Amino acid sequence: MRPHWLLLGACGWVLLLLVFVSKFISFRAVDDYGERSGAQTWTVPGTKAVQAAAASEPAKLQPTEQPSAADWPSVVEKRAELVSSVCEDLSLRNLTHVHINRFVLDRIFVCDKHKILFCQTPKVGNTQWKKVLMVLNGAYSSVEDIPESLVHDHEKNGLPRLSTLSPPEITHRLSSYFKFFIVRDPFERLISAFKDKFVKNPRFEPWYKHDIAPAIVRKYRKLHRDSERPGTGLRFEDFVRYLGDGEGRRRMDRQFGDHIIHWVTYAELCAPCEIHYSAVGHHETLERDAPHILSAAGIEQLVSYPPIPPGITRYNRTKVERYFSDISRRDVRRLYARYQGDFRLFGYPSPDFLLD
Repeated sequence: MRPHWLLLGACGWVLLLLVFVSKFISFRAVDDYGERSGAQTWTVPGTKAVQAAAASEPAKLQPTEQPSAADWPSVVEKRAELVSSVCEDLSLRNLTHVHINRFVLDRIFVCDKHKILFCQTPKVGNTQWKKVLMVLNGAYSSVEDIPESLVHDHEKNGLPRLSTLSPPEITHRLSSYFKFFIVRDPFERLISAFKDKFVKNPRFEPWYKHDIAPAIVRKYRKLHRDSERPGTGLRFEDFVRYLGDGEGRRRMDRQFGDHIIHWVTYAELCAPCEIHYSAVGHHETLERDAPHILSAAGIEQLVSYPPIPPGITRYNRTKVERYFSDISRRDVRRLYARYQGDFRLFGYPSPDFLLD
């Protein structure tokens, strides 16, 4: 009998080990297109316990509706009508209207061969769309062949910007090319930007850790003695205070230059009230939107959008609640005041669960 009980005990330990491993793998799930969410290093978001919403519960957002091939043209039309309607709202004009200046033109990549303009809105899968354009420009035969480091090297990736052209050339392309960009829930996008630039801090972008983060900490950390403690780094609450401070942020942003594009509003990046875009894709429905955009642009036979990890585009209210758990209502309201135009333009409901 003893060997029998030993065998049962061993099986029990194996089952427990498998459960633990599966939980660990789930925690290390793929995040933001191939990046993995690992342990935070020198900076962490708030850790106050909150009552978590069900992670599997789909977001109750208009942008999460999965359009079929037959329905997609009407979805595009409804999205365009919403943008037009919000652009006419005078109470939001200072949040939605920008001049088509060099900053905007710098964000728009050109594919003359197929008459396409793509406006870059960071933290919504733009790396993959750049790969698509690089294939269309003939530099590579498929997106899988493109080195990741080359995509972000704008001197070598062969993607011209609209700002490099003459005024008549710009006008011609804006009036006749297929134009599109991608959006995402504004607060989730800010969390993604914070994680990517200040938590993971890519080694080829040291200025986020060594220049931008210390400047924000010095100005917005409530307890300045705490800001001197080694290893504390930038916290999400500091980041939120900085983003919600209109005048102070603008003064700091002039020092940061184009590094700030990862949290600039969609309106400031792409001027959707001034430029009539052919399509606006939503990150939450990108599995369907991406092939529809390729089809509408007439390039679906030439290139495919890279595979999207399952569940990576789904809105995660639990994550949003966790990151905002230590943020005061006053700071959340100030942040929403800045990004309200983006919420309204693209059909994202106000985050009342954070504001009330």
